[in-house]
Amino acid sequence: MKTRVSERLGIAYPIIQGGMAWVAEHHLAGAVSAAGGLGLIGAASAPAEWVRQEIRKVREMTDRPFGVNIMLRSPYAREVAQVVAEEKVPVVTTGAGNPEPYMPLWKEAGVKVIPVVASVALARRMERLGADTVVAEGCESGGHIGETTTMNLVPQGADAVSVPVIAAGGIADGRQMAAAFMLGAEAVQVGTRFVASTEALVHENYKNRVVKAGDTDTVVTGRSHNHPIRSLRNSMTREYLKMESEGRPFEELEQMTLGSLRRAVQEGDVVHGSVMCGQSAGLVHEIISCEEIMKKMTEQAEKLLAGGYHG
Repeated sequence: MKTRVSERLGIAYPIIQGGMAWVAEHHLAGAVSAAGGLGLIGAASAPAEWVRQEIRKVREMTDRPFGVNIMLRSPYAREVAQVVAEEKVPVVTTGAGNPEPYMPLWKEAGVKVIPVVASVALARRMERLGADTVVAEGCESGGHIGETTTMNLVPQGADAVSVPVIAAGGIADGRQMAAAFMLGAEAVQVGTRFVASTEALVHENYKNRVVKAGDTDTVVTGRSHNHPIRSLRNSMTREYLKMESEGRPFEELEQMTLGSLRRAVQEGDVVHGSVMCGQSAGLVHEIISCEEIMKKMTEQAEKLLAGGYHG
């Protein structure tokens, strides 16, 4: 499936792996890239030298393109941005902030810049700043979310900008991939489906919660303080929502969730930890390799787009 995105990034499958904190490290990123997609290292709030080592570990696994996702609110964002330029990482994706201060640095180093956006206005702004493409991420995604659905954000974004659009948010199979292409996208970003992959160094408890999840098993917390996060329902989310309904201050809520994602991903605490997950979890029924995930998605999407798929 050749598109402007796959050609610009030099990848075989127009599939980008989401830069999920504590999940998207070199094992997963390297596996996705080696199999023909674009793997991402999720820098999250990690120090710059950790990111540098992850970059070098991916390069030991594959010579294919890969990227780093930078959360611009991270206290280490400036240092990580510098490392991305120094290491000449092929691609950087950004979220939770404005990448404008770092664009000249990255462009000079030959890094392709792909901001994640949750609105048409932000997509237009990123194009003006020189973004190579944008990820239009709908509210069906896991983790930090916006308010517009993928179904509505992608076509409006594709109409608003001339750079290619990558669809994200609740995409886990070829039917959704084909739908994203029909809406105007030229690639998809996939997060939750890659959590349940053999290569992801995620605790089995976390993977099994994703596989067993149904269509109504995610919930959004943090709306009262404009920090909405989608996760699987558990004791932690119930307590958080109770505290929100009581009008507890944001600082108190933040303290309650401190380290909760790491506990879920690494220690397997899916009761009191934060099991960030998209609504697409209800479509994930098995743990398979990254290569199998991408191959199945693209084969199904190609059949649908050619009009030859019958269920």
